[in-house]
Amino acid sequence: MTEIPTLQPATQVDERTEVDERTTTDDGDHERFAHVVVPASAVTEAYITGATVTALCGKRWVPTRDPGRYPVCPTCKEILDAARAARDGGSSSPG
Repeated sequence: MTEIPTLQPATQVDERTEVDERTTTDDGDHERFAHVVVPASAVTEAYITGATVTALCGKRWVPTRDPGRYPVCPTCKEILDAARAARDGGSSSPG
């Protein structure tokens, strides 16, 4: 007579909760743009270490592609232009 193995219940449960913190646009076009990261040296470091970077628009990713092949993200550009305007407008004082 053949003995049928029985399954034993698991004695250890490994629960993991992962939250996707990526910010996306309604049309999912974040993958089609070159994003702005400040400071720019963070991108170079991320290429070497594999670390995640966060763009001005909120997109988080590990850089692996040449951003020169893509147009600049309009949200990143808008934020960068506003920051430059505030810096340039705020640094000049009436004399």
